Amino acid sequence: MNRERFIQQEIDKQVKSWGSFALVAGSIVFMALSVLDYYITPQNFFNFLLYRSVASFLLIILYLVYRRDRSPFTQNIIIVLAAVLTSATVELMILSFGGHQSTYYAGIIITIVFMLGIIPISFGMALFVVSVSYSVYLVPILIFNPITNMNIFINNNAFLIATFMIALVWRFLGQRSLINQFGLRFDLDQERSKLRMYSTELESIVQERTKNLSISEKWYRAIFDNATDGIVIFDTNGIIINVNQRACDITGFTREAMIGSHIQQFEGTDDTNHHEERVGRILNEESLIYEIQFNRTDGSRTLIEVSSKAIVIEDTKYIQSFYRDITEKKTIQEQLIHSQKMESVGILAGGIAHNFNNILAAILGYADLLLEFSDLDDVSRQRVHNIEKSARKAGTMVSQMLRFARREAHEVLPLNLHDAIHDAIKIFEGAAPKNIRLLLNLDASVPMLSGDPNQMEQIVMNLLVNASDAMPEGGVITISTRLLDIEAERSKMPFFILPGRYVVLSVSDTGTGIPQESLIKIFDPFFTTKEKGKGTGLGLATVYGIVKDHKGYIDVQTEIEKGTTFYIYFPAIERTAKQAAKLRNLE
Repeated sequence: MNRERFIQQEIDKQVKSWGSFALVAGSIVFMALSVLDYYITPQNFFNFLLYRSVASFLLIILYLVYRRDRSPFTQNIIIVLAAVLTSATVELMILSFGGHQSTYYAGIIITIVFMLGIIPISFGMALFVVSVSYSVYLVPILIFNPITNMNIFINNNAFLIATFMIALVWRFLGQRSLINQFGLRFDLDQERSKLRMYSTELESIVQERTKNLSISEKWYRAIFDNATDGIVIFDTNGIIINVNQRACDITGFTREAMIGSHIQQFEGTDDTNHHEERVGRILNEESLIYEIQFNRTDGSRTLIEVSSKAIVIEDTKYIQSFYRDITEKKTIQEQLIHSQKMESVGILAGGIAHNFNNILAAILGYADLLLEFSDLDDVSRQRVHNIEKSARKAGTMVSQMLRFARREAHEVLPLNLHDAIHDAIKIFEGAAPKNIRLLLNLDASVPMLSGDPNQMEQIVMNLLVNASDAMPEGGVITISTRLLDIEAERSKMPFFILPGRYVVLSVSDTGTGIPQESLIKIFDPFFTTKEKGKGTGLGLATVYGIVKDHKGYIDVQTEIEKGTTFYIYFPAIERTAKQAAKLRNLE
């Protein structure tokens, strides 16, 4: 944005703000002045009160339109209309009480002073408003009111013109002041932007300004305290002597707790030799960039990129380190790598599944031929049946692999997620252990989804089975749904989810939880923590593939010995589940 556009935008904001005030205040003042009508011309009091009431009402209407429409052109039109409206109302009073000799011409003066003094319109606009208001006053008098007292008429017009000139000069000077003020603000904003870019050059700035420290202290303090990276300065013994607020935010420690402590305490390494070797390299004029990991005071894990270099202040060496929180960056990289790996594995799984399917078809075909046309004894026939059974079981795995690879066609239509949940529960309850209890917390007002009902049911079923397997001693499985606006709750949501409205399905258990080393692999095909023969490792991989195929997201939160919760975010469509149920009942 250039300087002129910035200034114009700020002036437009001022015009909008003060214009709103002027319209409301003007309607109030206009009505309040009716008290003077009662004393000056009681015979016209009720007529003038009607004029003022109508004008005040129309000013309020203009205010409502003014607040609703943000177009500068429309706002200028409304300002002109307000000037014409008030001037015309005053002119009616003038014509009704004295004409060209009426003292009510002061109302025109009040109108112009009020509008030009409060609303920061441009000089050209002000000149137009003044011209229109003066025309509204002068033209009807010249047409409908014969001039009988030329001295009074000239005197009144002289006052009007003098007032208008003063108001225009006032408006001109005020406009120049606003332009200078906003121009200065723009220049200051530009300078602040430049200062933020200079944060990466803080080291050279400190070195260059050391001799003039007393002069540059304010500049240094502003850059130091407002840097977007954490800054930690410690001496050659590793004792921290200064930190900025951003470093405190990143580490979770207060400034008082950090200053005077040893840097090794915050860089999270117990290897004293390695730390001393690193410090020695830095003190030998070598710049180092390395990563550290530690747990914050709130228990969260933080990854920090540290850029360190030796600096000299008054012949004393210090080490200055920039701390940059790269936790989110690393997480995004892991998400990207995982997505690319899953895509590659999906393509591979699809290719293998198709080829394996052809082999299984041949096995099943020959097994059928043996059973149909061969004279087999009972033992051999049973063995052929076992071959056929195993082949069909392998075929089921192939179907899972194809589903994971997302190569099977599925029907996309509006569906009620709650229907899929209830259908899955009916199947699950028939085979679920008796010590497993199900709790439902379903929001009936959630919108519909667009997807395949069978695949939605499969997601719920797979998550229920996994939750059940995680609770060998029994426990509670809770299924919940709710509508979520990501922008409204962005601070609490995973950063990788795009803005929008989502139906959130959560399945939580009170089981054993997932170890950290297994958490990053749970969506990998064929990865399972179950005993041999009790799982294929395709359940969660299939869930992941279906969720991605439906343009959704999946997230996991787990705590050892306390349980695990899977959160699935599906893009919502406008119709709610309750509305859909009503439509089905009508049909």
